[in-house]
Amino acid sequence: MQDDRWEREALRELALEGIRERRRGRRWGIFFKALFFGYLVLVLALALGWLPGTTETTARPHAAMVEVDGVILPGGENDAETINRALRRAFSGEQSRGVILEVNSPGGSPVQANRINQEIRRLKEEYPDTPLYVVAGDMFTSGAYYLAVSADAIYVDPATMVGSIGVMMNGFGFHEAMERLGIERRLHTAGESKAFMDPFSEERPEDVERLQRLLDSIHEQFIEAVREGRGDKLTDDDTIFSGEVWTGPESIELGLVDDIGSVQHVVRDVIGVEHMRDYTIRPNLLERFGRGIGVAIGETLAGHLFGPAPFE
Repeated sequence: MQDDRWEREALRELALEGIRERRRGRRWGIFFKALFFGYLVLVLALALGWLPGTTETTARPHAAMVEVDGVILPGGENDAETINRALRRAFSGEQSRGVILEVNSPGGSPVQANRINQEIRRLKEEYPDTPLYVVAGDMFTSGAYYLAVSADAIYVDPATMVGSIGVMMNGFGFHEAMERLGIERRLHTAGESKAFMDPFSEERPEDVERLQRLLDSIHEQFIEAVREGRGDKLTDDDTIFSGEVWTGPESIELGLVDDIGSVQHVVRDVIGVEHMRDYTIRPNLLERFGRGIGVAIGETLAGHLFGPAPFE
């Protein structure tokens, strides 16, 4: 009898433990589901500006900030479409007292830079009471300077690299190496200039001359944009458009930029407000991954088919 009671007690304890385990599992399941639901609600609230911290800044005077960080390329995070959309939102903000374009870039596509520059000029005309200030980071050269040159004022750090107002196209020539290795180049084109500057063929003087004309033409567009944007602030120095790079204080002396200053300095002392809102359009993780693959494939194909782009 005692053995039977012991077995029944053991079975009862096992059954109860199973019930308790299932209850614990249900409680943990409910907890994780609630946690995930709360996370979704938080993300939605941030996206729609429901939280007090996200709407308070837009309901009071603030500086509207747009960031350009990295190479300026079509289809990338700093393409003209994305930056211009962010700038339009920044200028149109009801309590926006001024726009800060924070730039840290070595340059990139001249087309993208020009489109951003043109949009800045258009927005300044549409919103004449909203000034735009540029604050540069480590790099503020080539296409990065091009896109920002129409700002009301440009602020840099003493260590900021400024300038490189020029155009460059580079590549390699492999025809002699191919001859030494006994590799025959088979190139078939439709169009007399389709194989223009082909890296596997011997360089032709007429192609070099034509390339130089193209680069000079783009350079003249760059120079015109700088002269128009900076006006009388520029000094009469021939080296300004030579492609040379200067530090912050040197670029102030040349009239390329206006003063030393940080984002906080511009918000507080120039625009005269206490708060800042970031209007930068940032892709989510999936978009970053997709864009990264797309840009990498595009750059590779463009490099093979057309050669490298200017402003690099």
